[in-house]
Amino acid sequence: MRLMRNILLVAAASLALSACASIKDHRGYLVDGALLDSVMPGIDNRVSVERMLGRPSFISQFGRQDWYYVSTNTRQSAFSRPEASEHLMVKVMFDDKGNVVSVERSGVERVARINPDGSKTPTLGRERTFLEDLFGNIGQVGAGGAPGGQGGN
Repeated sequence: MRLMRNILLVAAASLALSACASIKDHRGYLVDGALLDSVMPGIDNRVSVERMLGRPSFISQFGRQDWYYVSTNTRQSAFSRPEASEHLMVKVMFDDKGNVVSVERSGVERVARINPDGSKTPTLGRERTFLEDLFGNIGQVGAGGAPGGQGGN
C-alpha cells in the first residue's frame, strides 16, 4: 500500500513538473556557422551565396537588393507568450554587378518587443473626445478650394 502511494506521488510530481517545462521552437533559417563563415566579400556573388546558404528569408524591396537570413529560437512557458531566446540575422549586401560587398550579423539585441494586443494604439497628436470625433468635421467639408466652398465647376 505504501509502495503504491509512493509511485502515485512520484507520478503526480513528474506530471506537475513536466507542465512547467518550457516549449522550444525554431523559426526561419537553419544556421550552419561554417557555411556562413565561408561567404567572402569580393569573391562570392549571388549565385554562389544561394548555392551555399539557400534562398534568403527575404530580399530588401527598396534601394539595394540585400539578402537577409533570419533565424529565431523561442521559448514558451505554460500560459505565457513565446519569447526569443536566440536570434540571428545575417545581411548579405551586393554591389550593382551582384558581387558580395559585406556580410553583417546581428543578434537578439535588434529584436523589437511590441504588444499588438493593447487596448489602445499610440498615435501622435492630441486626445479627442467621442463628441469631437463625431462632430469634428462639421463645417470642414467643402470649406477649402474654390470660393463659396464649391469644387471646381
